[in-house]
Amino acid sequence: MYQLDITLRRGQNLAARDRGGTSDPYVKFKLGGKEVFRSKTIHKNLNPVWEEKACILIDNPREPLYIKVFDYDFGLQDDFIGSAFLDLTSLELNRQTDITLSLKDPHYPDHDLGSILLSVLLAPIEEQREVTMLMRKSWKRSSKFQTQSLRLSDLHRKSQLWRGIVSITLIEGRNLKAMDANGLSDPYVKFRLGHQKYKSKIVPKTLNPQWREQFDFHLYEERGGIIDITVWDKDAGKKDDFIGRCQVDLSILSKEQTHKLEMQLEEGEGCLVLLVTLTASAAVTISDLSVNSLEDQKEREEILRRYSPMAMFRNMKDVGFLQVKVIRAEALMAADVTGKSDPFCVVELNNDRLLTHTIYKNLNPEWNKIFTFNIKDIHSVLEVTVYDEDRDRSADFLGKVAIPLLSIQNGEQKAYVLKNKQLTGPTKGVIYLEIDVIFNAVKASIRTLMPKEQKYIEEENRLSKQLLSRNFSRMKRCIMVLINAACYISSCFDWDSPPRSLAAFLLFLFVVWNFELYMIPLALLLLLAWNYFLIVSGIRQHDTDEEEEDDRDDKDSEKKGFMDKLYALQEVCVSVQNILDEVASFGERIKNTFNWTVPFLSWLAIVGLSVFTIILYFIPLRYIVLVWGINKFTKKLRSPYAIDNNELLDFLSRVPSDVQVVQYRELKQEPSHSPSKRKKNNPG
Repeated sequence: MYQLDITLRRGQNLAARDRGGTSDPYVKFKLGGKEVFRSKTIHKNLNPVWEEKACILIDNPREPLYIKVFDYDFGLQDDFIGSAFLDLTSLELNRQTDITLSLKDPHYPDHDLGSILLSVLLAPIEEQREVTMLMRKSWKRSSKFQTQSLRLSDLHRKSQLWRGIVSITLIEGRNLKAMDANGLSDPYVKFRLGHQKYKSKIVPKTLNPQWREQFDFHLYEERGGIIDITVWDKDAGKKDDFIGRCQVDLSILSKEQTHKLEMQLEEGEGCLVLLVTLTASAAVTISDLSVNSLEDQKEREEILRRYSPMAMFRNMKDVGFLQVKVIRAEALMAADVTGKSDPFCVVELNNDRLLTHTIYKNLNPEWNKIFTFNIKDIHSVLEVTVYDEDRDRSADFLGKVAIPLLSIQNGEQKAYVLKNKQLTGPTKGVIYLEIDVIFNAVKASIRTLMPKEQKYIEEENRLSKQLLSRNFSRMKRCIMVLINAACYISSCFDWDSPPRSLAAFLLFLFVVWNFELYMIPLALLLLLAWNYFLIVSGIRQHDTDEEEEDDRDDKDSEKKGFMDKLYALQEVCVSVQNILDEVASFGERIKNTFNWTVPFLSWLAIVGLSVFTIILYFIPLRYIVLVWGINKFTKKLRSPYAIDNNELLDFLSRVPSDVQVVQYRELKQEPSHSPSKRKKNNPG
């Protein structure tokens, strides 16, 4: 293994790719077809100065480093400027070398596209491999080991940790350009800072949209960066229209202060109003087990003081502290043809994402790393994913666990069975973690009542028969609870069990006669207390049996044949189709009642509503509910063979839906088919 320290100095006489005779260049380094570094973008400059450093691990120096230069374009595909290869075998080990690479385009080899200046240092890292072996055998706290282990973790830390957080609040837009035929637009905004992106919600039919959205970006550069902002008009069924763009240069904004910015849109009309706050962050760190914040008594006391009840009103966004020890994994899945894997671990908390180093050719890796995070929401879920590293393609998934922060038992080393990507069933292997959570309960409670942080990187949803069937079953269970409750209440009205109906009747009279509004939250409070008592006493377990049964059903469905799966999917689709029809018809019938689609029914509705208005005006609601309840409870006693019904639903069933209105509408007869026309055409 080798370590390549490379400094991207500057570019000279780069090719112009924009209409103004300039470019917005940035540089990508690729190794084995995989991107290992991307520089920042220097705007409107053909002689850019980057002075950016990158640290790349090399296992095969015969493989050249591929360098590509692009021109960044707003909302469009970036233009290719040129590329070059760096032959690593030509470098002298342990010696700093300045190199100038001429850029070429394979399609136009004779064109002069400029050059890139680099400083490179290639050195073997055998010393640090020895440190890794030492770390596996013992976790001593000697100062020498601590220095070496920190140097090792720095290789991975440089490309992962951020220097601060950019908090952005998108408030509103003013006097935006009209892009639709109705003189309005359906605007939304895209933000981009390096690889990070955010898209706002769509505000329909307005030129002065109000968004009121807040989100955070991570700041990786000490000097700041440039946020690219584009505004678009949403068009259904075709490409969205470009309204305008602007930029926010973070390097000119002071830190720890909120700036209100009114950004005029270029290549368009109007402006955006933003609030931007830059804060320094020690939110995440990576270290070895020898550097443990919670084992250091002074640091632990400082952390406990920071989240004590006395500090409940300081920095309301800083809810708590999370420390994750990723110790080892056992019996992982073999992802390579050699029967081994090259596992590494990704630890995620919302949008914070950190990685361990890779252990090569091992199914029982030991990482012994500590990750620390600042908690913004105590209801967040810690996700730990194990991947197999592949040099020539994307990493292979080996397993994953998701752990809600509130379910963590502090200081307990625990073996977690790895699950599949959907987290619905086990896969091969276990991972050993030790997790500690310290948080302020008051801050966590207040944060619970605020909007949940949106995750910026999410997998795109795809149609899945298994997922569709499972969601349908979940919805069916919820509806069946309501149906069973309605059947139980109906059985009380029908006097199927006289003692139960009599008790329900007396309870109804008592509650209605003495009802006050405070009784609603009191009833919910009693229900929560009763369920808590059942769970604590062991009478009722948490609802996991149904989930395990669903998992078994999913496994059984995987064993079914193609036709069985097709029939099951058809059954689910037909049920969803019927439910959608019932819901849509119900809403359309209410609409058509007020639209005078059937005048007789509309007049009947007027009479009924008038009578009900007069009754409510003169008679208190408590007496009306009492009379209704007494009538429902005694109806079966007075008329044992009477058919139970709901007058309102019976009325709405007579009102046609929009589909029925179209079906009942008479078609106009064509003139060629009218009787008078036929008589004229046939006089004799």
